[in-house]
Amino acid sequence: MTLIRLIKRGVRAVAPPAFFLSLTAYFGWNALHGAHGIHAYQEQMQLQKDALQARQDADDEQNVWRRHVVALKEKALDADMLDERARATMNLTRSGDLVVPYGPHDKLF
Repeated sequence: MTLIRLIKRGVRAVAPPAFFLSLTAYFGWNALHGAHGIHAYQEQMQLQKDALQARQDADDEQNVWRRHVVALKEKALDADMLDERARATMNLTRSGDLVVPYGPHDKLF
């Protein structure tokens, strides 16, 4: 009978701390890996950075297209520039034209 008492006493002494340690470990793991934990927060921050970069890229492309549209308006259109651009695009020249080659990264307009 004393052996059973010793076992009960041991279980009573070990069970509450083991329960609270496991509970603490559970909440600690969820704080790191859970749906609202630190790792999920870092993933959301990376997604936000990616979205902001995509928005900046879209804004830059939109500004380029706006410049193209403004350049096509009647007041901004120059017949000589249009002729020069058309011949450059079609790779045609007139006799007596001076050809100035552009670098690979230089823009014609």
